[in-house]
Amino acid sequence: MKICVVGTGYVGLVTGTCFAEKGNTVCCIDIDKNRIDKLNRGESPIYEPGLDELIEKNCKAGLLTFSTEIKEGLADTQLCFIAVGTPPADDGSADLAQVLGAVDGIAEVVSHSCYIVVKSTVPVGTGTLLSRRIKNHLRERGLEKINLEVLSNPEFLKEGMAINDCLNPDRVVIGAVSGEARAIMRELYLPFAPEDKILFMDPASAEITKYASNTMLAARISFMNEIAQLCDKVGADVKSVQKGMASDRRIGPFFLNAGCGYGGSCFPKDVQALCCIGESEGLDMTIASSVSKVNRKQKERLHVMMRDRFGSDMENITAAIMGLAFKPQTDDMREAPSVSLIRGLLNCGASVRAFDPIAMGVAHKVLPTSVKYADDLEKLLCGVDCAVIVTEWQQFKDADWEKLGSVMKNKIVFDGRNICDPEKMKALGFEYYCIGRNMLP
Repeated sequence: MKICVVGTGYVGLVTGTCFAEKGNTVCCIDIDKNRIDKLNRGESPIYEPGLDELIEKNCKAGLLTFSTEIKEGLADTQLCFIAVGTPPADDGSADLAQVLGAVDGIAEVVSHSCYIVVKSTVPVGTGTLLSRRIKNHLRERGLEKINLEVLSNPEFLKEGMAINDCLNPDRVVIGAVSGEARAIMRELYLPFAPEDKILFMDPASAEITKYASNTMLAARISFMNEIAQLCDKVGADVKSVQKGMASDRRIGPFFLNAGCGYGGSCFPKDVQALCCIGESEGLDMTIASSVSKVNRKQKERLHVMMRDRFGSDMENITAAIMGLAFKPQTDDMREAPSVSLIRGLLNCGASVRAFDPIAMGVAHKVLPTSVKYADDLEKLLCGVDCAVIVTEWQQFKDADWEKLGSVMKNKIVFDGRNICDPEKMKALGFEYYCIGRNMLP
């Protein structure tokens, strides 16, 4: 198929590249000329394991191209995907400015019938809004006979695993009305997933499925973080509780890890946006709003633990932050717990040193200039008063704490991800603090 993808951010670039990998001819469009120039030089603007290799492979095969000209991307296309950002507005609702701009750009130059597929995460009813907007443009151009049916096809990519998620999805959700639209989307996705995993529904249901899915996952995290707080109060071990819960097939093991809160580009904004959607319809979104409230408090947990240990004046404390990205296998620091933690420590007068295997370049852009950086764990921990684990990178899980402890000024560890064994850390002479595992003797 001939496919156009508008937007070369995380979703658009991964999706377009994977479409090309399955033999489609794909043109990815972006208004950012520097970004397109970079892609045409073979340089990916985002970090995602395996993405660079797939871009290079499909560009060489002539299946993947990049341009700033929407007209070039639309030429003879059958499907045009919109994969631009929908950041939160001041009130927490989804800002549709980029989506509306993309639709306007398409409707102003398109000259043949095709399908407009919304990959961006958008509120319920956006498809109807876009259809009306497109019809107005075509009417002004005297092209009422052109059919641009708007479909919904939300993405479910996990950063760090996005290539596999795209090529081997758990499910493909498609909101489409006409039989013709469903047929072409089925043809597109059959190389990716068996037919029973391609789920057709009305566009409104598809739009809300994305928000509902992310809010459910975020709810599991926030629930376990509340349980972890209770465990600390009563002397229980949240890891044991997690194991007991996960053994129930109705619950399962996923997204039950207690820690210092979730972040990233999806969960925080999507939970808030779902609340706004419900409230606009007169509903009190009690559970969804509580998910956000718990997460905001949990992001403060490490700072509170450190203040309890050192006091509110940390002028003589040097803290080593282990991990800056919101999760492993990405350089994404949007809404990362590390950001609010570091700013809080600096406000208390602490000196902060940080290390992340991937996110250091991003960190220089988003963190205060007073933050110092190290390029490996030993340099990070040399002479510090405490280590603070914020991201569960594998190399942190595999760390030689006996060796690392020998270079620290004080052997104090705050483990925001529960990746260390409390008994082993104490046996090595560490003063060890974690989330929901400070069992009473």
